[in-house]
Amino acid sequence: MNRRDLLKKSLCLAASTAGFGALSSRFSLAHAATVYSKAQRSLLGNDYRALVCVFLYGGNDSFNFIVPRDASAHATYAATRGSIAVPRSELVSLTPTASGAAYGLHPGVETGTAAAPHAAITALANLFNQANSRVAIVANTGPLLYPTTKTQYQNESVPLPPQLYSHDDQSAWWQTPTANSFDRIGWGGLLADRFGISNPNQNLAMTISTDGDNVYQTAEDVVPYFVSPWGVDRIDNIDPTWSQPTARRNALYQLLNGPLNNPLERTYATGFKRTVSNYEQVISALQPSETTFDAIFGADNTIDDYLTRQLKMVARLISARDTLNMTRQIFFVGFGGFDTHDNQATDHPGLLAAIANGLTKFYQATQQMGIANQVTAFTASEFGRTLTNNGDGTDHGWGGHQLVIGGAVNGGRFYGRFPSLATSNSNPDDAGWGQIIPTTSVDQYAWTLARWYGLPDDAGGRGLVFPNVTRFTDISQNGTGSHHLGFLPAAV
Repeated sequence: MNRRDLLKKSLCLAASTAGFGALSSRFSLAHAATVYSKAQRSLLGNDYRALVCVFLYGGNDSFNFIVPRDASAHATYAATRGSIAVPRSELVSLTPTASGAAYGLHPGVETGTAAAPHAAITALANLFNQANSRVAIVANTGPLLYPTTKTQYQNESVPLPPQLYSHDDQSAWWQTPTANSFDRIGWGGLLADRFGISNPNQNLAMTISTDGDNVYQTAEDVVPYFVSPWGVDRIDNIDPTWSQPTARRNALYQLLNGPLNNPLERTYATGFKRTVSNYEQVISALQPSETTFDAIFGADNTIDDYLTRQLKMVARLISARDTLNMTRQIFFVGFGGFDTHDNQATDHPGLLAAIANGLTKFYQATQQMGIANQVTAFTASEFGRTLTNNGDGTDHGWGGHQLVIGGAVNGGRFYGRFPSLATSNSNPDDAGWGQIIPTTSVDQYAWTLARWYGLPDDAGGRGLVFPNVTRFTDISQNGTGSHHLGFLPAAV
């Protein structure tokens, strides 16, 4: 193997280990060794805080997850949804503390089977219903450029997010701070750029993904770090646990240590050595927590869903925050299977049970660590699904409901406005074919989370990261209107 082939193979292997996957979108090797600009790293957090984005790929049918329980409203829902409607008698009741709306959760099992609700769904409902609830539901959220009515949509009198109903495009617009941003810089990445100086450990990125590359964590400066749900991957061709890696490893490091006359060579060498340093310190930091959360999540060989496995790894990483010298962190967890055009009645219940299982157990893990108030997990999905039933499932929609859970959450409430679930012709929220126009923008949802994280409400904070949010107001909670939604307090 010659010098060029060895470096090429090393780069490919590094890509799966330490966030080098962003190379395809912006040649992030050039960013790996840059000194972050002072303008982007000007905010300091004075306590530990973590945001955990749980992205539900495919478009979760949240209209079948959170369902009207009032008899009249349920009858309207059932008439529109037909054979996929959840029977009212099988819903797991939600009892909000600050709203008269009556809703319930899908039982997480196939409906019509007389089976008891899945234990995880019951546990999530109990968390929502308890005194001092720390679970909130944000209704009918989606990408918007401006508040949009059905008439405006039909008359094309207001700008709309590009490529509505497209998986890839709407996933990206959900994860960027404004739906007309084409640079694919995520709002999680922008927070990392702004708060990067908070962490004493400047080698390990504050953005960590357990599901590979994503737009949410893509930043101007900070390169995300990737961790497998099963553990930290090493770079195979220099792994010291191999039986005969010594010659190969020595040859690589001889190349990386010079002489390096080309700027690209020097940048690559710095980034590669940072990658190795990162996985060595993370592997070491995770060792004490190998079985710490088994009583909550179960032992690794007993966890049967990908989401719960990822959230257990996030809990372990958070437990190592002091060892890793981190005071601000942003995690990304991805979970697929929600493109339920077919077999929705049989496939969707298990996915919903996995959401409930992962989120409730993760919250319990933060309680066990004594930092529930400092960690907030939230769901996102590229779109909701159509109210209309295609015969065996639902198709690509627009707005949908989301969950937020954490010790600082003002829970037991519904935020935003639930849409009408009537058939298209009589539904003022239906863009057509059952695709519901969002009544809450992603910008409002994200700004509420970022505000709690510590982003200030000024031109260099909210104005930089969420420039469109001032177009939207929410009057559902305080009666006077605000750009944020109120399910989290501002950072002190």
